[in-house]
Amino acid sequence: MPDYVEHREGVNQVGKLSAEAVVREYDAAVKEIEALGAELTEAAKKCEAMVAGVHATVNEIRELAANYREEGKRYFLQIEDCSLMTSEVRSVCETLKKKIAAGSNLAA
Repeated sequence: MPDYVEHREGVNQVGKLSAEAVVREYDAAVKEIEALGAELTEAAKKCEAMVAGVHATVNEIRELAANYREEGKRYFLQIEDCSLMTSEVRSVCETLKKKIAAGSNLAA
């Protein structure tokens, strides 16, 4: 018999046995309910761990995306720098050609 109940004075043997049988059935059900609670608690812990893993992965993905963005920006700037340098070289060459052409016109 569970320790949270005790027989009262004056209850006959049939009443005592019936009450004990009923409380034992309830106590067995309580143990099943508590076991279910423990299983749910364990499942919740697993879910929490999974959610924490997902958050960590999402943070890694964000970091990776930021790194890719920075790398793209770096390549973008390198290409534009090369383009500007090429334009400057062409301009200097064109100016130099004009000076050479103007100098040969004067010598002739």
